[in-house]
Amino acid sequence: MNATGAPSGPVREATRTDRLLAALGGLVAAYVSLAVADLVASRVRPEASPVVAVGSAVVDRTPAALKDWAIRAFGENDKAVLQLGILLLLALFAVGTGLLALRHRVLGAAAVGAFGLLGALAAVTRPDSDSAVHAVPSLAGAAVGGLLLYVLVGRLLASGGGVGVGTGTKAGAGSGAGTEAGAGSRAGAGAGPETGTGSGAEAGSGDGPEPGPRPGPGPARADRRRFLVVAASSGLAATGAAALGRAVGSPAEESATASRAALRLPRPASPAPPVPAGARPAVPGISPFTTPNRDFYRVDTALVVPKVNADRWRLRLHGAGVREELTLTLRDLTARRTVERDITLACVSNEVGGPYVDNARWLGVPLADLLREAGVRPPSEGGPADQLVARSVDGMTIGTPVEEVMDGRDALLAFGMNGEPLPFEHGFPVRMVVPGLYGYVSACKWIESIELTTFDAYDAYWVPRGWSAEAPVKTQSRIDTPRPFGRPSAGTVMVAGVAWAQHRGVRRVEVRVDDGPWRDARLAAEATRDTWRQWTYPWEATPGRHTLTVRATDGTGATQPERRTDIMPNGAQGWHSVVVTVEEGG
Repeated sequence: MNATGAPSGPVREATRTDRLLAALGGLVAAYVSLAVADLVASRVRPEASPVVAVGSAVVDRTPAALKDWAIRAFGENDKAVLQLGILLLLALFAVGTGLLALRHRVLGAAAVGAFGLLGALAAVTRPDSDSAVHAVPSLAGAAVGGLLLYVLVGRLLASGGGVGVGTGTKAGAGSGAGTEAGAGSRAGAGAGPETGTGSGAEAGSGDGPEPGPRPGPGPARADRRRFLVVAASSGLAATGAAALGRAVGSPAEESATASRAALRLPRPASPAPPVPAGARPAVPGISPFTTPNRDFYRVDTALVVPKVNADRWRLRLHGAGVREELTLTLRDLTARRTVERDITLACVSNEVGGPYVDNARWLGVPLADLLREAGVRPPSEGGPADQLVARSVDGMTIGTPVEEVMDGRDALLAFGMNGEPLPFEHGFPVRMVVPGLYGYVSACKWIESIELTTFDAYDAYWVPRGWSAEAPVKTQSRIDTPRPFGRPSAGTVMVAGVAWAQHRGVRRVEVRVDDGPWRDARLAAEATRDTWRQWTYPWEATPGRHTLTVRATDGTGATQPERRTDIMPNGAQGWHSVVVTVEEGG
């Protein structure tokens, strides 16, 4: 064996079976490596898992247009698709390392270590990483995977002095340079299987190459069996360890879950006004006025949902115009005057007619009150800061205009959602909710810091990626029923949906059938101007293919424009329409 791990003695030619087994060895080593890394990450920090760490780095460096395409194509499954893509690339890499190890065992094992170093680097350079210990999962997994690959390939190299690629031919005149299993020719007294030390050729004076010799039947098969035994047992052990790790769970996640279960929400000093009886029309297929937590949309960059222990959570308030820096606990917040409000949130990635808008009842403390107590004044009152930068525990930064936060709207630091503590997916223990602004400039989840600064001094996460620094929600409306390409029966068909223009309110909704005149829809009662409004329109449908279109007018009298625009840089606009085929009544 030489310095690179390649066999230095006589070798036999690698067969197709050898190469397949080497590729399998690379895959098994990669699987075991990831299983070990995930097991260690569950004890250290789930976000330090190499797939998550590398995936998060990819997300941060992905062009905005590609992210938007992923959201449109895969919806809330975009993160799962990204991780699957990383695993597929890793599988190809693993096959390559297995084949490399067949020639150079040390280099193959080192390649596994190189991927571990990549994962470790990604983990420790994350914005939310504060310890070199976060590199341990990737390094531990790489060490085990590299060693396993070295051992597995060693099983393949154990017979006949190793596996090589042979350069000789079976026939030719003079002394043979290629051999069946050793360095000699077939004729002569051999020191290895079917080999000798002589220099004679096997036969004749043929001048054409023939396929090289095959390995001996006994030892190679035995070593392949040992290879398969080691590979199978390693894979099973890794699977068992991974299952055990998931069953036991992460201590940090368990403590976070326990802290959420123990949280008792305070009674609001200012409860939400009762939802008017006429705000919920009973039409099948329309979006409910209040979206259940399990159905509320989720769009963020976190590949692993942060699970923060509420008892250890702290919020730091600092920056320009802050009289004295504050550090608040969740108990500090819940002890303050709390308010409860129905507020509709919308994501800027929502295309015309899209699903990324929902309504919930939020419980929290008024953010403006907290800022004023800290000495903060909005720019209209001479304050030095025009941007509030909220920072999440995962490093995300969200920039919000100070003027809008302090103009009297119900901007909240929320810890309750629909009568229960925030779900982890939606920002537990505390998040920001600001009606009238798209989420990417207001709705910071898992918030841990608020800094007062200026838009000139700092660009939050999305701004360098092509999005506007300020983004008020645009007036929009959507047809929920009938569904696109639906086939309703002729007669009265109830067309229904929702419209929203948070903090301006919805004044009017109109529906058009084909190229006919616009007709007023029936607006459900308005809860507040910060929530969406449901609407209905009874349509006397005639057989055939029809296009239904909707538009809304907000509380200022502005009607949403017809021309559709892209979601970048600050939200889509345009009329939503659906095509249906009305069938003859039965």
